Amino acid sequence: MSGFSWAAFAQGLAPCAGAALAVMLATFAVGLYKGVHRVVDVAWGIAFTVVALVSYVLSAGEGDDGRRLLVAVLTAVWGLRLAVHIARRGRGHGEDPRYASMLAEAPGNPDLYALRKVYLLQGALVWVISLPVQAAGYLTGPVAGWGWAGAGLWAVGLLFEGVGDHQLARFKADPANHGKIMDRGLWAWTRHPNYFGDFCVWWGLFLIVCQAPGPAAATLVSPVLMSFLLIGGSGKALLERHMAERPGFAAYRSRTSGFLPRPPRR
Repeated sequence: MSGFSWAAFAQGLAPCAGAALAVMLATFAVGLYKGVHRVVDVAWGIAFTVVALVSYVLSAGEGDDGRRLLVAVLTAVWGLRLAVHIARRGRGHGEDPRYASMLAEAPGNPDLYALRKVYLLQGALVWVISLPVQAAGYLTGPVAGWGWAGAGLWAVGLLFEGVGDHQLARFKADPANHGKIMDRGLWAWTRHPNYFGDFCVWWGLFLIVCQAPGPAAATLVSPVLMSFLLIGGSGKALLERHMAERPGFAAYRSRTSGFLPRPPRR
């Protein structure tokens, strides 16, 4: 049976929020210097990594060292892989169309509007979504059933995300595929293998704290919020609205699962 230090966990919430805020403010400065705010997408994974490392340091002597290290490593591997991938994908490109459209309609100073609506909002989301990562460090007792199940689900998620991103990058790099819809590999099983991968990663990290019912209940908001963002928020729903008029997308949508992987329909 795992115990949990509620007082120590509560004391660590503010420093973790400060870490997420610091990453976003530093990224805002970079965005101002470069003249593009798409850099915030790179900071998303970095901010989670920094929060995980801060929480790992703060929880020293409080929780099980194996779980503390496991969660810190899993979060850092996911966050840094995502940051590197997005940085490579955006190299040499101008502003992201999403941000360009939003800032074109911004009231007042567009940079300050971006600070409020993009950077600070994402910093707050990082803090809330990372609650299981923060809580895991204060659980006593070794990693057991729920914890290993969570690590396994995390691995499935990272596989889908990494392989899906690699397959899409190779597809786009071939000039013969210009204007075509990617419908091969994992993309034949789900229209969003990368988003499904994120979904598995964060439900997996949540399962690691499910050895204790109290922390599980307190951090359930994390995977629920991430699932909403991936499926109905800025992920799948927004992307498919932009792709709806592309030639071939309707046929692709009719034969391919919208999220959970399954064999394509004929």
